[in-house]
Amino acid sequence: MPIYLAVVIAVVVSYLLGCFNGAMVISRRIFHDDVRTHGSGNAGLTNFYRTYGARYALLVILCDMGKMALAAELGGLLFKYLYQDWTLGVLIAGLGCILGHVFPVFYGFKGGKGILAGGVLVIMLDWRMALVAWGLFVLAAVLTRYISLGSLLAASSVPFTALWLYDRPVYILLSLAVAVLVDWSHRANIIRLVKGTESKFRWRSGPSRKDKNS
Repeated sequence: MPIYLAVVIAVVVSYLLGCFNGAMVISRRIFHDDVRTHGSGNAGLTNFYRTYGARYALLVILCDMGKMALAAELGGLLFKYLYQDWTLGVLIAGLGCILGHVFPVFYGFKGGKGILAGGVLVIMLDWRMALVAWGLFVLAAVLTRYISLGSLLAASSVPFTALWLYDRPVYILLSLAVAVLVDWSHRANIIRLVKGTESKFRWRSGPSRKDKNS
């Protein structure tokens, strides 16, 4: 099979998997609502949690992390079988899945920010990359209580650890693409962080729709 065809297959399948947005599915099925009509208007875990509380947040996590695990596994197996290149398949499928999460065709191309999916992607790629990304996320989130800052630092670390781990330019470029996409999806958070108006994490067990800056 020509490699361009394998790339198309991996991207299309992983994109469609990425479109399965946990926050959207659960807000509609359980709350008969659209999470995007509240808070930041984003279909991601943070906005879901701030809107509906912690009760169903685990389902969102399982959906968004599970779809990336499946997409990356399928992409890795496809490219390992055809070209003996697991990492390339994981990166291509991972990028496709995050594209689907951020721009879901089933929800008007208005989705989440891809940080949960990206967190699984780095685990699938290399434990050292995951350790750096998750370590930065946890450190920033705990010290500042800004989930968005932790997400930005985690995503931005990926191309740098890729540069350290890999000697193939295509791996580094794809890692950079993943980081740019996730960081770009956080552009509103960056503005609020600079202005000092970004909301800090607060434990919320029940539904609330008062927080407008998620």
